[in-house]
Amino acid sequence: MKKWKRSARLVDMSHRLLRNPHRLIPLTYFADRYQAAKSSISEDLGIIQEVFQSEGSGELETVAGAAGGVRFLPRVNRGVAGELVDTLCQQLSDPARILPGGYLYLSDLLGNTAMVREIGRVFASVFCDSGAEVVVTVETKGIPLAYATADHLGLPVAIVRRDSRITEGSVVTINTVSGSSKRLGSLSLSRRSLNEGVRVLIIDDFMKAGGTVQGMIDLMNEFHAQVSGIGVMTDTLLEERLVENYISLTTVAEVDVKKREIKVVPGNLLEQGGWTYGQNTD
Repeated sequence: MKKWKRSARLVDMSHRLLRNPHRLIPLTYFADRYQAAKSSISEDLGIIQEVFQSEGSGELETVAGAAGGVRFLPRVNRGVAGELVDTLCQQLSDPARILPGGYLYLSDLLGNTAMVREIGRVFASVFCDSGAEVVVTVETKGIPLAYATADHLGLPVAIVRRDSRITEGSVVTINTVSGSSKRLGSLSLSRRSLNEGVRVLIIDDFMKAGGTVQGMIDLMNEFHAQVSGIGVMTDTLLEERLVENYISLTTVAEVDVKKREIKVVPGNLLEQGGWTYGQNTD
């Protein structure tokens, strides 16, 4: 097999690490693939690590020992997260988003694949060390964010339904009560979607009082699953909160339907995100 040039190795290694976040890749895999000594591979990984950190893309974690290797951990620094939050606040503050009843139109943002992927990267960075094994969301608008986050974490996704479907097989269903309207509803999850006792990360797009998120927490209890984190793109100050321990990117502080005015401010992400990565790069 023809040996790779170093420039080609660096490109290919970077690509494989970026596309396989949190997956431990043995150094022997790279050595065999590129027909290079492990010492050369280690030097290459040092270069990649330096670039990743300087660009705020993430970091490489090295695991020593015979069964060791290297894994890529997607991370962003506080400055990068702040830029995303500012962009979201600006776009969400558009009065044209106000719908009848004070609801907000979010479908365009959730259909913007570049923005959704960046939101997922921020959530993945915040919850990188949560120990989550599955990302859980509720249909339908939270699904793009859940998949983007799971992609950066290298995790599967479980989707909670608002009604059971025959294609889901045997399901677990609980009754829920909306925090604001006290409207009764239900949430269901296929028994095959989640193993008992796993650690889950809940991701959603919008939270008012938190009735849906609390319902997902209650549903997770039925699987004896542990909720290791909760992330929402947008929450609101307009409702009494049922859920307290969560991370939000933005907060809807005020909506005036008559005046067609909306005020959106940064959520608690920048204060509670645990920013230990790239502190000197802000």
